[in-house]
Amino acid sequence: MTTPELIDQARAVLRDTPVVDGHNDLPWAMREQVGYDLDALDLAFDQSARLHTDLARLHAGGVGAQFWSVYVRSDLAGDHAVSATLEQMDFVRALTDRYPDRLRLAFTADDMEAARAEGRIASLMGAEGGHSIDCSLATLRALHQLGVRYMTLTHNDNLPWADSATDKPVAGGLTRFGEEVVREMNRLGMLVDLSHVSADTMRDALRVAEAPVLFSHSSARAVCDHPRNIPDDVLAQLPANGGVAMATFVPKFILPAAVEWTLGADENMRAHGFHHLDTTPAGMDCQRAYVAANPRPLATAATVADHLDHMREVAGVDHIGIGGDFDGTAFTPSGLDDVAGYPNLIAELLGRGWSEADLAKLTWHNAVRVLRDAESVARDLQRTRKPSIATITQLDG
Repeated sequence: MTTPELIDQARAVLRDTPVVDGHNDLPWAMREQVGYDLDALDLAFDQSARLHTDLARLHAGGVGAQFWSVYVRSDLAGDHAVSATLEQMDFVRALTDRYPDRLRLAFTADDMEAARAEGRIASLMGAEGGHSIDCSLATLRALHQLGVRYMTLTHNDNLPWADSATDKPVAGGLTRFGEEVVREMNRLGMLVDLSHVSADTMRDALRVAEAPVLFSHSSARAVCDHPRNIPDDVLAQLPANGGVAMATFVPKFILPAAVEWTLGADENMRAHGFHHLDTTPAGMDCQRAYVAANPRPLATAATVADHLDHMREVAGVDHIGIGGDFDGTAFTPSGLDDVAGYPNLIAELLGRGWSEADLAKLTWHNAVRVLRDAESVARDLQRTRKPSIATITQLDG
């Protein structure tokens, strides 16, 4: 149980070592709600009626770096997925240009540290789903050149070269081309993000990877048996790999009682003509009506802390982090309602006996280190390995 004294201590921890959050879907929310128009939805003002994220709440939450997800839905394919990803990236650049006193575009671990020293939020980009490269390693390289620093290998649907956690297995993990994608990402210094992928894809990626991997927003399957979470045998491989698993806040991934409830909520959304991930005002009105008739099980900061306790036990404190998935989920835990809530989680962990040194690793140091290590591996690989020109047809037939 947290106390005002623990909250004050948590805020002091975050002043020294702020949160690096692995995943925030603000760009997609802005696309859906106002077509990226920052005049229509100005983040310098309180936007709590429509979003989980604005500048004041980022500051209140002690956020020092944010991987903005340049996600596009996996029902977009081919050139449409690529162009939509570029539009998402364009918004992140517009966002940092709009608020230069609060946000700094970041591409490296050094950029993250410089932003922290300046009192600005380092703003990095992560592509959520390999459909964004349309089976093209040249497109992968272009995204990296434009600033993307991780790519989640899949989203909710399989790709021709990788199985998703929430689709019927076809490839049995990664195909030969999928393995080549991982190798090319390592050569570039782009983090391989294994959230959303099947457990076999996780294992294949760890077998092939020459650099640390990332789970940008996934929790522990042993605590909540959902396919979006990480099995213990995979968590146990992170120390040898050097990777980081960032616990998410999405109730259906962290609270067993919420899993079945969410299936009904998703079906209700589809029955009313909405995509189940729709967070527009109309979509949220539909969700609220369902909640009124079907009260949802409530996750809390303690629920997330249960996952972090387990992940620390299996993977070690050097290999865990935080990836809230704000503005990419209709529902959030009590106490972690928006990006201002991180002190509540840190206070919960302090109450469980976590040291300030361990919390500093969780919030800041682990995430900065994993990007720095990926950069170091890339420098070494680029001395001996040329950019891959392999195609999916050549490798997979």
